[in-house]
Amino acid sequence: MTESQAGSIFPPGYPLNTIIKPRLEHLAEAPIPTRNGTFRLLVFRYDDPSAHPTLSDEHVALVMGDVSGQSHVPVRVHSECLTSEVFGSLKCDCKEQLDAAQSLIGQRGLGVLLYLRQEGRGIGLANKIKAYALQADGVDTVEANERLHLPVDARQYDVAADILRQLSVRSVELMTNNPEKQESLDRLGIPVVGRIPLHTGANPHSEGYLTVKRDRLRHLLPGDLGRTKH
Repeated sequence: MTESQAGSIFPPGYPLNTIIKPRLEHLAEAPIPTRNGTFRLLVFRYDDPSAHPTLSDEHVALVMGDVSGQSHVPVRVHSECLTSEVFGSLKCDCKEQLDAAQSLIGQRGLGVLLYLRQEGRGIGLANKIKAYALQADGVDTVEANERLHLPVDARQYDVAADILRQLSVRSVELMTNNPEKQESLDRLGIPVVGRIPLHTGANPHSEGYLTVKRDRLRHLLPGDLGRTKH
């Protein structure tokens, strides 16, 4: 047995290209050391004909500890944000939420971080940058999508639910400020037994965006967004 197999959350000899569900395929996994501890990184392919054609169909689960059969598992369902997570954009709080979720899982020694390839709230990178251009002219994130005749939020969470079921997670404590995520997972049959807020503060570039998320998109953010210095 290889070291990778020994540490796998799947049984020894489990074929990595096995189709788990009709739409979900487990492609690969390996241990990943991070500043928050060692996670198992699992890659899944998910067939979603309704997804924007520019979005990748490969999604990631970062898993720490033995979550199989566990209840109250800390879970973050996170959508890709190239601009903040790679290039350090200050227009949103995506990277800060990603880092906070991974840190919390590391502190608890147990949890799942699902990294979904749903750039730009599901509209794709090019459309997201087109929306940014409109925002630079003074419209907010909702109005920008509407002017481009795009959905305000095109994300779907079927893939998240299927991966959590495959990991045999019984119930989750969801790390989110977005009630739509909680409601979506509940509708998809994933019991959400608690919510862990992720309030990471605002900066002068993200304050307007976070205000719109709170006031127009129902995100559970404080009245005082807690501006940080950038």
